[in-house]
Amino acid sequence: MQGTVDGFRYGLVTPLVAYLMACLGGALGLRCTTRSMSVQGSWRPGWLALGSAAIGSGIWTMHFVAMMGFTVEQAPIHYDKPMTFASLAVAVFMVGVGIFIVGYKGASGAALFTGGTITGLGIASMHYLGMAGMRLDGTLRYNTLTVAASVVVAMAAATAALWAAGQVKGILWSVGASLVMGLAVTGMHYMGMAALSVHLHSTGDPTTGDSTTGLLALMLVGPLAFLLLAGVVVLFDPLMVAKPDRTPVEHKPGVPAHPHPDIHHRGHHSSPRIRRHMSERGSRTPQNR
Repeated sequence: MQGTVDGFRYGLVTPLVAYLMACLGGALGLRCTTRSMSVQGSWRPGWLALGSAAIGSGIWTMHFVAMMGFTVEQAPIHYDKPMTFASLAVAVFMVGVGIFIVGYKGASGAALFTGGTITGLGIASMHYLGMAGMRLDGTLRYNTLTVAASVVVAMAAATAALWAAGQVKGILWSVGASLVMGLAVTGMHYMGMAALSVHLHSTGDPTTGDSTTGLLALMLVGPLAFLLLAGVVVLFDPLMVAKPDRTPVEHKPGVPAHPHPDIHHRGHHSSPRIRRHMSERGSRTPQNR
């Protein structure tokens, strides 16, 4: 018997919150990736690791917040804890591999393609592994073409986001990239859910695992606390918000501290007359005086 699947139990609330979580994790992760490209030594892997954990935590929380709105009308849903948290580990690890490649090799060419592909596969793996941790009295089935399309969307989104992070063009650039990444990752999630159908069993055996409500507290407390900590680190890092040093012209080496008073006071339009007057004075000789 086919189960009646509903992915929007609470309307637009869960999709919007899920999108915000994906954007938050993406923004922090991309800023950390950008920051890593301006440091050397042991600081670089530290920033890259923080960025990997931020993006992985953001997309994992996005997934399960969105799953709060997912129901199968004829069957209660539970979750297997080890499988659920394994999906978080996979997300952080695979996203980390992609970010480290771009962080050390640069956001261009083969390194960008490889890093974006691995990061995108990590996002997709997190989604489908998290779905595999779902327990209900039935069998999950997927449409192969829709699943493949969702994986392509994840890889394209990850590649575009890592390219934007490598441009090092300021915080607004990273925020814009995170908004696009959040939209693509959330879209990939709902595209994957559209590929799902549930064939219910008629055994009536109770399922085992934790309820959706029980896991919600764990998902919101742990990852949100981490994302908050990562946000504090990014916010108070001086080089993340430092402005370029704009030294006044009169203090730069090789530039006179006090320009010619006539030029300073008369302005740009009078400068040709001043230059002509000075030229005439210089061309005079003692005999002509």
